[in-house]
Amino acid sequence: MPVLRAPGKNTGQRTAPPALSVRLSGGIALEAQADGNIAACFEEHSIGLGKFSSVTAKSAQELRTGLPLDRTADEEIDSLVRRLARRGLVEYSLGPGRDGNDLVVIEPQVPDYWPQTPKLANTETIVLSRFAYLRRRGNEMVLESPRAAALFRICDPGIAAALATLSKPRQIKKFRRQDGFPGKELLALLVDCQILFRIEAGAGNDLRAAEGDDNLVLWDFHDLLFHTHSTEGRQANPLGGLYPYAGMIPPPPAVRPRWPGKKIDLDKSAAPSQDLSPFVKLLHERHSTRDFDDRQPITLAELARFLEDTARIQSRWKSRLDGGGPMITYTTRPYPSGGSAYELELYLSVANCNGLARGFYHYDADRHALVPIGVRDHELNAQLMAAEFAMDAPGTPQILITIAARFDRISWKYSSIAYSLILKDVGVLLQTLYLMATEMGLGGCAIGSTNIDLFARMTGIEFHVEGPVGLFALGRGSKPEVAG
Repeated sequence: MPVLRAPGKNTGQRTAPPALSVRLSGGIALEAQADGNIAACFEEHSIGLGKFSSVTAKSAQELRTGLPLDRTADEEIDSLVRRLARRGLVEYSLGPGRDGNDLVVIEPQVPDYWPQTPKLANTETIVLSRFAYLRRRGNEMVLESPRAAALFRICDPGIAAALATLSKPRQIKKFRRQDGFPGKELLALLVDCQILFRIEAGAGNDLRAAEGDDNLVLWDFHDLLFHTHSTEGRQANPLGGLYPYAGMIPPPPAVRPRWPGKKIDLDKSAAPSQDLSPFVKLLHERHSTRDFDDRQPITLAELARFLEDTARIQSRWKSRLDGGGPMITYTTRPYPSGGSAYELELYLSVANCNGLARGFYHYDADRHALVPIGVRDHELNAQLMAAEFAMDAPGTPQILITIAARFDRISWKYSSIAYSLILKDVGVLLQTLYLMATEMGLGGCAIGSTNIDLFARMTGIEFHVEGPVGLFALGRGSKPEVAG
């Protein structure tokens, strides 16, 4: 794979610079300190990268314009750039073109992206992924895919036009004869990012089945794009409550402006006042809890009851698909689900539960049991700390419930609306968790962001097979201190 070569360390022969280079992203600067430490600075922030030699500190300044990538490693500069890459502070350029400008700029979307150029034989046939798309972003054109670890900023319109011809499978040796051929290195980079894919001999004309595994076959383009771009882990866009339009548009009102016309006063039509039912009281008392009492954590017995009454399988049944199709199995659980698919699974990150060891667990809704999953401690900490940050809480939740979806369970049946149905199911499950926590005197809080890449590393499951679609913090809420 490409690695870094420090400038000036060659055999003395003048050679053309490599086509692929790495450089600092916009707004990033490196600061070399007197003790040898190097820091990356942006806006009012600074990130320490470690101590390096004076030679490396000097070479690192070339990152402002670009350091070449080739197969001769300089260990220190390579280490420095990889640390920058893991923090999303670099981009890669391909070029220059005839006008001296970049042909393509590669923007990593995941922290561990590093350009790879797999070998492509001239006899191989390639085609654009059905998930790939080209769009305008400001004054730029970007080529991306929800499966890709990086997006490609296309600076040369001729490259965009040439790649568009790959909407149909093309053999590379024939493609090379075309005017504007973008080069095998770019094709290899796009194959590595799954924006292009190889068609194996004998694959036939079914390109959907030829790309990826059976689970990928079930995804529609818009669903996978929505999943990856409304979560953390596989895209580098800003995410969360950032008020991006505060300086452009006034805040919308909390209450909708009234429709004209004569109103019908429902208070006058209501039944005589009577005591609220237990269910109505529960609805009124439900609220989000972000502060948990770690001196009196939730107990395993409470957790067992909570899971039994919200998510345990109550019964099973079967039904044959119309027209003599396959037999489909179904379950019944305490909350509703689109088409009785019940595609949602619960995973528990346990930080503080009396009677249950700290760790990561899957809830087996059929056997009503917790199954431990071995994860690295820093991964568990990252998940809990991200939840703390998202809630703007004073500490981590005692238990973080990750709601994951088995995507094939619902997309096997539904077309165009599969992912939207999953999110509707998440909504009703979250309300169920809220009401049960309130009933038991516990605290809960739904969390809007989740990291699908972190979950994939913790479980070893590809993000398009089973992945997080919701989070819920659970524990014993802290009671406000009463004066006197």
